[in-house]
Amino acid sequence: MQVKGHAAIVTGGASGLGAATARALAKAGAKVAVFDVNEAGAREVAAEIGGVAAVCDVADAKSAEAAVAQARSAHGAARIAINCAGIGPAARIVGKDGAPMALDQFRRVIEVNLIGSFNIMRLAAADMVGLEPLEDGERGVIISTASVAAFEGQIGQAAYSASKGGIVALSLPAAREFARSGIRVNAIAPGLFATPLLLGMPQNVQDSLAASVPFPSRFGKPEEYAATVLHIISNPMINGECIRLDGALRMQPK
Repeated sequence: MQVKGHAAIVTGGASGLGAATARALAKAGAKVAVFDVNEAGAREVAAEIGGVAAVCDVADAKSAEAAVAQARSAHGAARIAINCAGIGPAARIVGKDGAPMALDQFRRVIEVNLIGSFNIMRLAAADMVGLEPLEDGERGVIISTASVAAFEGQIGQAAYSASKGGIVALSLPAAREFARSGIRVNAIAPGLFATPLLLGMPQNVQDSLAASVPFPSRFGKPEEYAATVLHIISNPMINGECIRLDGALRMQPK
């Protein structure tokens, strides 16, 4: 599917991978709706790319429904939906002080990362199935953000890894369900990327982490994630897949 002229939704679009993806889609000619809980950030990115901003808590059904309705009103039903919204707090299941992880902390990560991705998927797909197919038979593409932590979760990443593993596991059954409607579903599993989370760490920690990537020995660039999104959209044979984007990185236990 070609991007030009189609409506797109990007969650987590106010910063990091989401902002880079929103910019890349707009540059390629898409009409982009930027979803984020950070209203000011979403408006800033949307103004830069000529898109629209919508305040959206992806873990909340009504918030997501309102944001999708706002995007639909501005641009029409989206043929492209990209899930980049996510959180990644670190906590052991049982802390060094012997206290168990707060259940609400685990629940919140699952709600934002996994349920949030499913929430946008269900809403976007419901719109896509009613669209006329394009010349190649496609009606839409949905891409969610997993992580290498889905495969090599480190100590302290139980909640994050579980949420990202769920995204990987969700992609194939969703792709199979929507195949008859010409809607493709995929995921991208980034490694260490230069997002606000990593760039907020001390420089010596950043240098150590970057050196752990075999090649290229650096953090991934958000623009490289966005380029992968564009390729998946344009390549009709990529379906039901999770693509690692990690420079051959394999995470150690800690």
